[in-house]
Amino acid sequence: MNYGFSKKTEMPYEKAVEKVTEELKKEGFGVLTSIDVKETLKKKIDVDFKKYIILGACNPPLAHKALQSEEELGLLLPCNVIVYEKNGGSMVSFFDPMIMTELIDNDELKTVAEEVKTKMVRVFEAI
Repeated sequence: MNYGFSKKTEMPYEKAVEKVTEELKKEGFGVLTSIDVKETLKKKIDVDFKKYIILGACNPPLAHKALQSEEELGLLLPCNVIVYEKNGGSMVSFFDPMIMTELIDNDELKTVAEEVKTKMVRVFEAI
């Protein structure tokens, strides 16, 4: 199943994380959570891993609309974006919010998911 969209960039990891965060903000998304996978794996199980971050992005007005139409949707929120090192550059991947509409049959949610995807695609294209 294709559940996201990705692109490779020549930006170094730190710059890519900064650029993604900046572009998300332009579309009304804040980063609610930031999980440093490299640091977490080292701390919890003493494993070395490449630089890899999971950003939990949220656009409050759209999250509110979505939760009003589907209370249990919190199980699928926030929208995850990942950035990790790859071959001297970075890989940036976005969860496709339209996947939610394949799991939940709700027309109101579909409308919100389409709006979220439009904004995420603009962020994707700006990277």
